[in-house]
Amino acid sequence: MNLEDNSTLIKNLIRGEEKAYMFLLDTYHRQLNAYAITLTHNQSTAQDIVQNVFLKTWKSRKKLNPELSIRSFLYKCVYNEFLNHYQKNKAVVLLQAKYIEYAHEVVEETDNNALTKMIEIVNREIQKLPPKCQKVFILSKREGLTNNEIADYLDISIKTVEAQITKAFRILKKKLGAKYETILIVIFGIGRKNFAAS
Repeated sequence: MNLEDNSTLIKNLIRGEEKAYMFLLDTYHRQLNAYAITLTHNQSTAQDIVQNVFLKTWKSRKKLNPELSIRSFLYKCVYNEFLNHYQKNKAVVLLQAKYIEYAHEVVEETDNNALTKMIEIVNREIQKLPPKCQKVFILSKREGLTNNEIADYLDISIKTVEAQITKAFRILKKKLGAKYETILIVIFGIGRKNFAAS
C-alpha cells in the first residue's frame, strides 16, 4: 500500500483506514500549520484551524474525490476555515480579504518544501534582529498590535516603536533581498512600499 500515491491515499481514507489518516497528519500537519500562521499571525489560532481541518476531513472522508490533489484540498480547507473564523469575528475588511487571497495564491503556486524553507529562513533572520528591534517587530507584525499598543506595553514612545520597525525592515531587506519580498508579504503583509521605504 503506497500511501504516497494521491489516489491510493484518498481511497484508503474513504475506507476509514487509520494508517492513511496518520500518514495524512504526519505528511501535512507541519506544512498546513506554517500556512495557517501566515494567515492568522497567531500560533494558537493556526493550530485550532488546522486541527478543525483534519477532523472535518476525516468526518467527511467518504465525499473525497480520489482524482483530486489531497494537498490542494487541505490547503483550500485551511484557507476556508480561516475565512470562516475571521468572518465570525467580523475582522475581515476589504483590504485584508485581498491580502488573504494573494497569500493563498502564493502558497498554492509555491513548491511546498521551498515555501517551508523560505519561512524558516525569514524566521531565522528575525531571531537575529537586535533584541529590542525583534520584540517590537514581532509585536507589530506577528501579534498584530498597533504602534500605540506597543508603546504602552513596552513603555516607550510611539516614535521609538516606528524607528524599531523601520530598522527591522531595513535589516531584513539587507539580509534577505528582493528574492524574499513575496514571502515577507505572505508572512507579515509587508507591502512593497514598506519594503522600499526601509
